[in-house]
This record gives sequence, structure tokens and C-alpha cells, in this order.
Amino acid sequence: MSSTLKISNLTKAFGGQTVLRNLSIEIAPKEFVSVLGSSGSGKTTLLRLIAGFDTPNSGEISISGKKMAADGVFVAAQARKVGYVPQDAALFPHLNVFENIAFGLKNMSKEAKASRVKALLELVQMSAFETSDSSSLSGGQKHRVALARALAPEPELVLLDEPFSALDAELRGRIRDDVREVLDKTGSTTILVTHDQEEALSIADRVALLRDGNFAQIGNPREIYSSPVDLGVATFLGDSVIVPGVIEAGKVVTTLGKLTPLNSSAEGSRGKVAIRPENFYLQPDLNGDSTVIGRQFFGHDAVVDVQTPQQLIRARSSGPFAPEIGMKVTVWVRGAVNFYPES
Repeated sequence: MSSTLKISNLTKAFGGQTVLRNLSIEIAPKEFVSVLGSSGSGKTTLLRLIAGFDTPNSGEISISGKKMAADGVFVAAQARKVGYVPQDAALFPHLNVFENIAFGLKNMSKEAKASRVKALLELVQMSAFETSDSSSLSGGQKHRVALARALAPEPELVLLDEPFSALDAELRGRIRDDVREVLDKTGSTTILVTHDQEEALSIADRVALLRDGNFAQIGNPREIYSSPVDLGVATFLGDSVIVPGVIEAGKVVTTLGKLTPLNSSAEGSRGKVAIRPENFYLQPDLNGDSTVIGRQFFGHDAVVDVQTPQQLIRARSSGPFAPEIGMKVTVWVRGAVNFYPES
């Protein structure tokens, strides 16, 4: 397939610690990929290798079919046509907004440079701040300018290094949506690294989950959330209730009933199922064997803690119809479940 970025068997170590190990991925033109991982998983190291700020120990990195790093090959960062937006925006404090965006524009006439900057200011909705000191901008405004600066030289690849993590929750969601819209308009191929599961799932075309120096799973957001490859991925991507079970006659027999497995396993296989909170249905029942012991109300929905005879579970319910604390309920599981056989 045609790819903007191709990484093959990439390995990077610092001293005696291997951070990335034989990592491979291909990213198509105009695709937006979120690299999701916990702190210290190697996300920023991966971006630095792609950008040319560090050299790999082994493996290859190609951008638009040209080798950037391989045995005997290393293309310097400034020659890679990669735009980079760091976590703190990193605007030049002694330059105004226009000058920050224009900083990377070389070998252009004054008129062409001004035209490019003004177009980007309009694109990121910052035209009114053209002559403002960068130090006077809010956090969200700084990230808009940083994105415009990264896009100014028309890069083949844009790298976003947790650019929204320092923003408050409401602003983070709005800026995230605006950034995705800008990148779609420019047809940019983009990699976002983040530790925020909601952010990764909501913004990307594909999510690559980085764990132990390699990708544990790569897929579209629905696939990676609904069909995680193992229990570790399932629990990292969101709340899951883990229940032991055994395969009998094509069903998983558990303490919560006989459930339908999404994947096939041999008769008698023992393992565990992972059930998302939204897959539970709580039916009010005066004779129910389970009791609501906690509730967090969010308006549109609620998270409900239920003590069943076997274990505590967490369910997600429609806010207006969420059961009250102390209510007796019967617990049902909706839909099929992921079954993970014992190794």
C-alpha cells in the first residue's frame, strides 16, 4: 500500500534499557493515528525517532518512500519535512504570532511568506492575533499557533506530542476537535501520542496501543475498544468487569449466566471474560439478588456500582433512569463478550 510513514523493526535502547523493540507500522496518506500508551511506554521516544531528533539502534524509517533512518542512512531532522507540535507548544517568546508561524518558512519572498501565514492564521482562527505577543496568549491559543507553525512548511507528516494534556477538560475537547478539523482540511498525515484513552479513541482513524516496547494492538477505535486482543488491552482502554468462565456447548458459563463469546474456543476451555459497564442491564426487581451500593450521576448517564452475590460490578446506565442506591436489581449482560482462554 502507499504509505506516508513506514517503520520496520525499529529498536531503540538507552544504556541497558530497551525502550522500543522491533516495532513496525505503516500509516497511509491523510490518515490520523493515535499512539496510546502509559507514561514511560516510549511514545515520545518514537516521535523523536520519526522526527530525526534521535537515532535508532536498528530498523528503518521511511517517509513518502524515502529512507530517513536505516543501516548507513540518517537524514537530519530539518531535511525530513516533518511538522512537530510539542506538549508545551514551545512558542518563541520574543516573537509575535506572525513571526512564530513564519519562522520555518525559508527561501520564500516576503509576499509569499505573508500570504502563507495569513492563510494559516485564518485556518486556525487566529487572524485577530497576528501581531500579538506569543506570551500573552491563552493555552488554547498557543496550541493553535504551534499547529500553524508546524503546518507552515507544508510537511509530509505532522507529529503531535500530547499537545492537549495541559489544557482544562472543556478546552481540551474543543481544541482537539478544532485541530482534527484543521488537519483534515490540509490533508495532513498525523500521529498523535497520548496517555488519554478517550482522546485516542475520539480523534483517530486508527489507534496503536504501545506496550512493553511494541504495539500490542492496532485497529480502528471501535475495533480496539470492542475487541481487545487480551485482558491487558481491555482494562487499559476502559473499565471492564473481569469474570472467570468455561466454554460449554458454545457458551461461556459464568457466575453472571451463560454468555455468548465473540471468539470461538474449544469445549471445556477455561478463561476469563471482559465485560464493559455499558454492556450490563440493571432491571429493578424487589426479589433481585443484587443491590445498588453506589452511584455517580453525570446527567446524561450514570455509573452504578452493584454488589452481586459473587462480586462487585460497575455498570453504566442512562442518567434519568439510573437506579437508586439501595435498590434491588437483577443483572443482565447484553450482547456477546470477549473470552480469553487461559494460556
